[in-house]
Amino acid sequence: MKKTKYLNHLICLLLVIVTTSLNYSYAQKIRWNKVKILVYTKNGKGYVHDNIANSVTAIQELGKQHGFTVDASDDPAKFTDENLKQYDALVFSNTNNDVFDTDEQRVALMRYIQAGGNFVGLHSASGTERKWRWFKDLLGGTFFWHEPGQSFTVKVLDAKNPSLTHLPERWERPVDECYFLKELGVNLNVLAVNDLTTIQKPGGKALDTFGTIFPSVWWHEYDGGRAFYTSIGHEKTDYEKEDLRKHILGGIEWAIGPQKPRNYSKAYATTPNDEIKKR
Repeated sequence: MKKTKYLNHLICLLLVIVTTSLNYSYAQKIRWNKVKILVYTKNGKGYVHDNIANSVTAIQELGKQHGFTVDASDDPAKFTDENLKQYDALVFSNTNNDVFDTDEQRVALMRYIQAGGNFVGLHSASGTERKWRWFKDLLGGTFFWHEPGQSFTVKVLDAKNPSLTHLPERWERPVDECYFLKELGVNLNVLAVNDLTTIQKPGGKALDTFGTIFPSVWWHEYDGGRAFYTSIGHEKTDYEKEDLRKHILGGIEWAIGPQKPRNYSKAYATTPNDEIKKR
C-alpha cells in the first residue's frame, strides 16, 4: 500500500515537473535589451525578391520597438568566428541561391551554430545554398516549387508558439506564395501548414507528400543550435503589416530560446562537408 502511494506521488511529481518545463518553454520572457542579431540578405545568381529592403526595415523597426540591436548586411565577409559570436541569431531574410564566396565563410556559419548560435530563415531563404547538404539540413529542407501568387489559408497548429500566438487558427493570406520544399528533415517541429484545398489556381507541380496540407512554419534543434523557418512573406507590403512582423519577432524569440553566450569550444567544423557529431 505504501509502495503504491509512493509511486503515485512520484508520478504526480514528474507530471508537475514536465508540465512546468513545457509551460516555461513557452512563457520564458526574452531580455530584448540583451539581444543582437544580424540580418543577412545576400543573393546569388538568379531571382532576387523585391521585398528585401522592406524586410530589413521591418526588423530594424522591431528592434527599436523592443530594444534589441539589428545589424544588416549582404556582405559574406561578415562570416567569421570573431564577428558572428556577438550575435544571438542570424536572420537570413529572402536570401537565395549561393550566398557565400568561400568555404571559410560556410565553415564560419557551421561553427557559429555548433557554438550554440541560432538561425531564422524567411521565405526564399529555403532557396539558399541548394547544393550544400549541411545548410539544407539546418533550414529543414530546400526549395522545390511554389504555386503562383494568390490567396490561400495557413492553418496554425501550435497557437502557443510566440510566432503564432497572435494569429487566428486560420491565417488568411490575401496574396502570398505557397511554398513546397524537398529533402525535408524528419525531426522538424511543424508549427503551421498551408491548406492546399484553398489554392484556387494550382500550377500543377504541388507535392502531395502530406495530402492536402504542406508545412510552412517550423523549428528544430540542429548541430548545437536552434533554427526557425517560415515560408510566409513574399509581398514587400507584407513586411509593413503587424501580423507578419509579430510572426517574425516571435520566430526570432523562439530561435534564440534560453539566452546564452556562444561557446566556441563546442565548434568543430573545418570543411563545409564535415559530418555532424553526436552530442
